[in-house]
This record gives sequence, C-alpha cells and structure tokens, in this order.
Amino acid sequence: MASYHLAPLEALMDAMESLPGIGPKSAQRMAYHILRMPEEKVRAFVKAITDAHEKIHYCPVCCNLTDGELCAICRDEKRDGSILCVVEDPRDIFALERVKDFTGRYHVLHGAISPMDGIGPEQLKIQELLKRITPEVKEVIMATNATLEGETTAMYIARLLKPLGVRVTRLGHGVPVGGELEYADNVTLQMSLESRKEL
Repeated sequence: MASYHLAPLEALMDAMESLPGIGPKSAQRMAYHILRMPEEKVRAFVKAITDAHEKIHYCPVCCNLTDGELCAICRDEKRDGSILCVVEDPRDIFALERVKDFTGRYHVLHGAISPMDGIGPEQLKIQELLKRITPEVKEVIMATNATLEGETTAMYIARLLKPLGVRVTRLGHGVPVGGELEYADNVTLQMSLESRKEL
C-alpha cells in the first residue's frame, strides 16, 4: 500500500504543534495554509520570525523585551522610579499599560515558581530585581498572576524584600466588573473578601 507520508509536511505540522495552544488539527490547518501562500509571503513570514528571534533581547535593567539598548519604559525619564511593578511575563506589561494609570517602572520575572515544572527561584529574574532595590525605590507591587504559582512567587519575593525596608504590595484580585457573585469560584470570592477596601 502506498504511503502518503510527506516528511517536509510532517515536519512543518510538528513545528506548528510545538507552539502553545496549537493542537494537531490547528497545526495541520496552518501547515496547509503556509503551503498555499505565495513564495514572497512565505519568505517575509520566515524573515519576520528570524528577525524577531535575532534582534529582540532582554532589557538589561527590567528584563522586558527590547530591540534596543534599553526598553522604551526604561528609556522614559518621566516614569516614576520609586515604584516597581513585578510581573511574570512581558505580555503583562502590555495589559497594565492599556489602563494608562500606572506611571512607575516594571520588572519581568519570566515565569513563576513552580516545583512541578522544575522552576525554582534561580530560574527567574529575582536576583536582577534585588539589585534594583535602591533607596529611591519606595514600593514594589507584586503583580504576578492569581494562581498558586503566582501567589507562591509573590510571597517568596515579599519575604526577600521586606528586610530591605521597601513597601511590598499585592494587586487586588476578585470579582471582575460586571461579574455576578453566584458564578464566581471559591478562590475568586476569597480573594475578593481579602482585597476589600473601605468605602
């Protein structure tokens, strides 16, 4: 019986499936789409991936992504250097910047403590954060995700920072605007109660 296995197509589908959130069906659909693309678009697609991989690196100050010497936020002299907001991922900065209320600076950990995944404090950018704690820094906002890993990471870093005399705060978590209590899970309700504010 004839084999319909095409090694280059299999390799392309495997490459697509290695991306987060892409299953076998999506990988197959994307691979076939790429095969139908005109040659110049394929070359532009490959160049975009190669350029991003070669030109983007970590900012030496905050560990955000940049293609320059420093990231745009670290270059911005109008930002308030007395407040650092610690996030897990560069994407979290984009989310917070959309609000346009935060004028401080950031620090990106590039993950969260997760023993199950073999990620300990030494795999994160925690030492880089500690080096940034100068007398100018008055507050560090822990904006890690509201997950077990995010909470563990926030508590671990808070224990390291408190002896340095810096104020450590945590983003409030709870019921989203427009959300109804009956649909909220127990963890969300618990965090809502713990994050309550005086009116």
